[in-house]
Amino acid sequence: MSDLLGIGYSGLKAYSRALSTIGDNIANAQTPGYARRRLEMMEAVGGGNSIFYRGNTSPGGVDIRGLDRSVDQWLIADSRLTSGDAERAAARLDWLGKVEGALSDETNGIKTGLTTLFTTADQLTADPANRTLRAQFLQAVDDVASGFRTAADQLAGMSEGISGAAVSAVSDFNANLDALEQINIGLRKARPGSTNEASLLDERDRLLDRLSSQAGVSATFDTNGAVTLRAAGTGELLVGGGVVAPIAVTAAPDGRLSYSIGGAPLAIATGVLAGLAESANHVADQRAALDAMATDFATQLNAAHQAGIDAGGNPGQPLFTGTGAATLTAAPLTPDQVAAADASGGNGNMLVFGTMRGANDPEARWSGHMATQAQTVAAARAHHAAATTRADAAAAARDSVAQVDLDTEAAELLRFQQAYSAAARTIQVARETMQTLLSSL
Repeated sequence: MSDLLGIGYSGLKAYSRALSTIGDNIANAQTPGYARRRLEMMEAVGGGNSIFYRGNTSPGGVDIRGLDRSVDQWLIADSRLTSGDAERAAARLDWLGKVEGALSDETNGIKTGLTTLFTTADQLTADPANRTLRAQFLQAVDDVASGFRTAADQLAGMSEGISGAAVSAVSDFNANLDALEQINIGLRKARPGSTNEASLLDERDRLLDRLSSQAGVSATFDTNGAVTLRAAGTGELLVGGGVVAPIAVTAAPDGRLSYSIGGAPLAIATGVLAGLAESANHVADQRAALDAMATDFATQLNAAHQAGIDAGGNPGQPLFTGTGAATLTAAPLTPDQVAAADASGGNGNMLVFGTMRGANDPEARWSGHMATQAQTVAAARAHHAAATTRADAAAAARDSVAQVDLDTEAAELLRFQQAYSAAARTIQVARETMQTLLSSL
């Protein structure tokens, strides 16, 4: 009789825990990073049995083995790898798109200014004394200089923005490292198979997901589920053995980013941090190219203008001053100081300006630069689309194992409710049987 009561009691305890587990699954069906849990149960050893021998009868009820999380470590690792690549591509595409916008004619008007300058020079060949055309020529010069300054300012702002984003991302990364070490401490203390352990493992995986999306990391686990985290590829220890090694970011004068750990260089090839570093390199290259084009452009047009003669018979003055795109400025000339003439005639120098248009003139070089930037953005967009598609597929495969299915949980809920009722009925039968025996005495 006591066996019957014990069987019923073990069933009530096990199925109550199972119903609670199903309730947790349903409540967290939309919680990011939550892995479906399943209560592992086994047949209890009967009173007449032992670990080494089990009789044909004398059932002993049910024992709780522990909670099992529905996860596939290979799918998790693949999801993290693809997520890092997708985040890297997204960060890079975002900033490359902003660079394209800063260099576009709608933003700075450089291309329009160059076209107007050469078009006005052509018009001056027909009417070199026209003061209105001379004023338009000088205005185009000023528009071009202003356009270069605008583009330089925007690129400088982007460089600062990328640096700020990297500092913020590194701070978040280090905070996640600290949180991961606290999870490790909790896992070493948690009772195996408990709800607390499962919750800690969920939070551990959430943190690893975030860290993988920020930078390349490699994780190994001990028997308690505590993680040792290292930088992917290079192997520097980030978390493990009670040690947390934060990383740092440094911006060079030109805006290029470098990462370090413990004062030593740290190479990061994936994640948001890698995308920001690549974006910083691209912006630095664009700033250098912009300065080079502004300097070459000013040198070329200054030399051409200084070769001419103005309306007063004086040698032409430089059209531009400044040493780079950020400082390029139109010289304060008057319409009469436009050097339209040369020794050959009153419009000779403007004719020379007209011959500057060609395969390697400033206008063509700027158009070519913009075309190259557009191709770079298009390639980044294609890479982002491919990386996002693969990351979505990997996440879907991972969720197919770990995600809570409400239909399945509803069926399990009904099954364990019936099992709980059966266990309760077992106790009731034992009580009624005991009462009948006692009443017969």
